[in-house]
Amino acid sequence: MAKKAKNGKSVPKMVYYFGKTKTEGKGAEKSLLGGKGLNLAEMTSIGLPVPPGFTITTEVCDLYYKAGEKLPAGLSDEINAAVKTLEKETSKKFGDDSDPLLVSVRSGAAVSMPGMMNTILNLGLNDVATEGLAKATKNERFAYDAYRRLINMFGDVVVGMDHHVFETAFDAVKKKYKVNEDTDVPAEGLKQLCEDYKAVYKKHTGEEFPQDPMVQLEKSIMAVFGSWNTSRAVRYREIENIRGLLGTAVNVQSMVYGNMGDDSGTGVAFTRNPNTGENKFFGEFLINAQGEDVVAGIRTPQPVAEMPKWNRAVHKELIAIKKTLEDHYAEMQDIEFTIERGTLYMLQTRTGKRTGVAAVKIACDMVKEKLIDQKTAVLRVPANDLTQLLLPSFKPTARNAADVLCRGLPASPGAAVGKLAFTAEDARKEADAGNRVILVRKETSPEDVDGMNAAAGILTSTGGMTSHAAVVARGWGKCCVAGAGEIDIDAKGKKIKVAGRTFGVNDVISLDGTTGEVMSGEVETQEPKLSGDFSRLMKWADEYRTMAIRTNADSPADSKRARDFGAEGIGLCRTEHMFFEGDRITDMREMILSDDEDSRRAALKKLLPHQRKDFEGIFKAMNGLPVTVRLLDPPLHEFVPHDTAGQGTVAKQMGLKPKDVKRRVEALHEANPMLGHRGCRLSVTFPEILEMQVQAIVEAAINCAKKKIKAQPEIMIPLVGTANELELLRGKVEDTIEATKKAKKFEGKLDILIGTMIEIPRAALTADEIAKYADFFSFGTNDLTQMTFGYSRDDVNTFLPDYLSQDVLEVDPFQSLDTSGVGQLVEMGFQKGRSTKPQLKVGICGEHGGDPASIAFCNKVGLNYVSCSPFRVPIARLAAAQAALQQA
Repeated sequence: MAKKAKNGKSVPKMVYYFGKTKTEGKGAEKSLLGGKGLNLAEMTSIGLPVPPGFTITTEVCDLYYKAGEKLPAGLSDEINAAVKTLEKETSKKFGDDSDPLLVSVRSGAAVSMPGMMNTILNLGLNDVATEGLAKATKNERFAYDAYRRLINMFGDVVVGMDHHVFETAFDAVKKKYKVNEDTDVPAEGLKQLCEDYKAVYKKHTGEEFPQDPMVQLEKSIMAVFGSWNTSRAVRYREIENIRGLLGTAVNVQSMVYGNMGDDSGTGVAFTRNPNTGENKFFGEFLINAQGEDVVAGIRTPQPVAEMPKWNRAVHKELIAIKKTLEDHYAEMQDIEFTIERGTLYMLQTRTGKRTGVAAVKIACDMVKEKLIDQKTAVLRVPANDLTQLLLPSFKPTARNAADVLCRGLPASPGAAVGKLAFTAEDARKEADAGNRVILVRKETSPEDVDGMNAAAGILTSTGGMTSHAAVVARGWGKCCVAGAGEIDIDAKGKKIKVAGRTFGVNDVISLDGTTGEVMSGEVETQEPKLSGDFSRLMKWADEYRTMAIRTNADSPADSKRARDFGAEGIGLCRTEHMFFEGDRITDMREMILSDDEDSRRAALKKLLPHQRKDFEGIFKAMNGLPVTVRLLDPPLHEFVPHDTAGQGTVAKQMGLKPKDVKRRVEALHEANPMLGHRGCRLSVTFPEILEMQVQAIVEAAINCAKKKIKAQPEIMIPLVGTANELELLRGKVEDTIEATKKAKKFEGKLDILIGTMIEIPRAALTADEIAKYADFFSFGTNDLTQMTFGYSRDDVNTFLPDYLSQDVLEVDPFQSLDTSGVGQLVEMGFQKGRSTKPQLKVGICGEHGGDPASIAFCNKVGLNYVSCSPFRVPIARLAAAQAALQQA
């Protein structure tokens, strides 16, 4: 919808009204009205009790920033018209001295960002209107409590005043009236407090607190737009990878009050349990409170299951609304509601954030309930959320013996162990240093988002199941225990007191987000057991996906784990990982430090049985499934010590002089080893290494065949850049296979494919030539990304955070495939390879194989498979199914 400006040009509509008078936003785009604005319109349209109001679009936010943080022309006229409609519908007026119209001003982006942006409540109160509110409600204390909240919030959010200056004034009033709790301050005390707050406001701003409600409204709208680019909101979007949005919408809604007495209240609830997915109304409420009291974690609320004791009729109405919302949205909803003097009002609904466990159960249950079909269920569960199903829990024996300090609320499931951190900054520093930490706060706020992300778990002493800490942690699948009121937190002293004991930054605690228990010390964890719903969802996913899922595994244990998770083979077995255990590293170093071929072969002969045994174990675990074995890839210098003490130890083990070891190690030094003597280049220079590895693979396959185990090895030659390299080395591999079969007098059939890893840009560019000598391609996207960007993946974090924060890059290219650059090489290599060999098997085996966005790209290109770490196999299976459905 648009209107004509005076110059004849079409001007987009900036304000959308919702209420009984009219509902303009129904069916609009979420990107325009934001999730909150759209859902307010939708709830109004289906007859739910929603206080009327209007939404200012996200386009206005974009215009606000483009104009240098100024509201666009024409907006004031549309706001004035909407306010007049609102006044008419509510029979109230802004600034009225008898029954004033009051509104809330809230943010609402297209993607939910809980607690990250600003809110202003009770807007429209001034000296006159507060007297009018007191008359209308016959409750002077309530009216002045609302006014002091507005002045405080307006000063904090709109002007940027320190919240503590208001707290100091409040403390003085409480001291005067000899009370400890806010709720015990009498009406005359709150009246005085409003005057004190106005004085504090003037002292810090040089201006009187604005008495014109329209001025308040305009400044508040600008403040909400301004909160879009606060550091906490920007950081949250970075963590959640939220990109491409215009900004936030602003929702202006007539106020209803949950703090008008013991017949009033406010709450937050989910139509199903967001932790477990159980189909039971789940939430919390506070009697005689405003909405921010619930989410801020300042007071510990009651569960909604106890609401019938307080008001059975309201609880019954909420249960009916739960069904109405789920029938309308066919999705679990997160709602905010207020009860004003026994009347229920709906303030918000949105798709509820949930744990991975809950997401799977809700999807499966809704299929049973015929709310959605199987395809929708597969598409609905975020693939990365499956990680949470694979999270460890505490071992029962260890848990039974654990030293339980106290119990809080089980806000977000999982097991977390770590040292205590008392600030977001400390949590971030410790995590960057490689330490696990538990972020301990009285209650978290949006400013803590970076530390919450860095921490292994979150512990708060106040707040409930719908507090900021709980909602954010649950959305991230991070363990959280909230409302552990027995804990006394001394943030300045960096210590906690609980159960008569004191713990500081060097002490370790364990959190159980499933039970809410806080335990002293490190409690041993165990691997998860997967539910029947998980298997059901995976079965559905497998029906729709067209791409195979393999795993990156280097041991029998990892191979078995991956197969249990549904892997259909191994896409990358890194043989170098097999050389670091026990005597193997000594034999490896002996080979590396040898000065002639005979000495190298003697050392390799010692390594052969170890390699053969490893391969046998892997082939047995993958019985009947393909196993791609990459020949030795890293530069040899990685296997030898570079410090004097380590070289001395090696010299002693091998009966050499330390100076000779030092000389040989120095000879291995390269200025840029990742582009140096590694991969296929090692096999060209030292073919005996290739021969030992291929011999071990073939002997393992023969031994498996004798035991009726079907081994399907695929030998992969790494870092090929020219067809000549692959032609030469393929010949050596084939010769070794035949020589080994002959030596073992094996006349059976061994189907061993020989292929290469495409990880150098030149290999992708000349893939049609290389394919002449390859049975398969596997894109090594880690190195391909490194070489295409010219970024060292070992050093990229020195500048990558700046690139991401300043939008030089949208995502970390080592985590999610750069489809426009590196992706071109993958697609080109695939097409050129297939042009030479139409049946060429092609996959990827870099870390991108477990990233849903990268998987979607690979599916679109037409690759046969992706390969990823064992724990990401379920994620890849689901992501591949989602890609197939979305691209069909």
